Amino acid sequence: MSDLPRLTAAEAAARLGVKPESLYAYVSRGLLSRERDAAGSSFDPLEIEAFSRRRRRSPSAVPGSPAPGTPLMVLDTRLAHIEDDELHYRERSTARLARESTFEEVVRWLWDVPALRAPSPADLAVARRTIDALGPEAPPVDRLVVAVAALAAGDPLRDDPDPSQLVRVGARLVTGLPAALAPADQPAGVARTLWRALAPRDLPGGPRLLDAALVLVIDHDLAVSTLAARVAASARASGYAVVTAALGAFDAPLHGTASRAAAQLVRAVRDGRSPSLAIARAVRDGGRGIPGFGQPLYAAGDMRATVLLELLRDATDSADILAAVDAVCDEVARRADLRPNLDLALAALTLWADMSDDAGSVIFAIGRIVGWISHAVDEYDERPMRLRPRGRYVGPAPE
Repeated sequence: MSDLPRLTAAEAAARLGVKPESLYAYVSRGLLSRERDAAGSSFDPLEIEAFSRRRRRSPSAVPGSPAPGTPLMVLDTRLAHIEDDELHYRERSTARLARESTFEEVVRWLWDVPALRAPSPADLAVARRTIDALGPEAPPVDRLVVAVAALAAGDPLRDDPDPSQLVRVGARLVTGLPAALAPADQPAGVARTLWRALAPRDLPGGPRLLDAALVLVIDHDLAVSTLAARVAASARASGYAVVTAALGAFDAPLHGTASRAAAQLVRAVRDGRSPSLAIARAVRDGGRGIPGFGQPLYAAGDMRATVLLELLRDATDSADILAAVDAVCDEVARRADLRPNLDLALAALTLWADMSDDAGSVIFAIGRIVGWISHAVDEYDERPMRLRPRGRYVGPAPE
């Protein structure tokens, strides 16, 4: 550690020639250190200089980077970034948006549209029949995939190459998918309609909490589903195809469906199992660590979980669920340096609302469609097919 005047985040980013969000990504990956005080983050100038030299020599010379010859993909984004453990959508605090704005208000701002135009009643009827054909045991993401296909089939402009069509399609999906999952003739509003689709009963403040959850899941760095969306968009896929590609990567236990295991863990503790036994069983059954804990992009814990759990504490009849959540968190804190993540908060929300264990993945997917479409819009501004990598054959030599 040098005794030279420390650099601000803006100065460090400028010295490295990167955006602030890239700088914080280096911090989250352990490649750079920082100090934080009331004035914000600061960086050691000598450490920044050494890091800059390593980057100039070779990206693979940076500690923690892939082995030589392995491509390192870094994509610019104009949507979400994390600074000082706070998630922002562009210049606005996501926590504040979740607390003060509806989901539709945030979407209209991000997409710069006056309203979100929903599918026609005839199109929704086709989507509902398509979902019903799967039967009651179909996984929720499968229901979303076929509903996307049904709404695409009824759209004569689905392959219009104008980038503005991406936002139009996004609006059809964000409003149409909750309506297709719910009984007919539901109240207006994405959160209210989705509540009717997922929750068996009304709860005071329920749709408002769901609104906040939808805002919090819109985007978060470059998740694998978001990368899939951008790859499809680089080939100039339609908005429907972009979302379908993203859902394929989303439907995975390490990403979009992770809240299911977290819900099962919290449910077990709420129903009387000891936290230590519930955690042990969850780890044994899942084989992927403790469900609902850990998020490497934050030093002090996933702020999305913090915001959603804080809002849930003010909700009616949430004490038993939050007591179970707190018991799990206390047990984890005694044994591991892990903090709750978004999946645990989604699990708490869905259990409070008596939704199924899979409901968190539906909430996550509906909100994340906004991010996928936003990234597709940005990708349409780039050179087509730029995200097609080259393969390197490593199999046996020809005979």
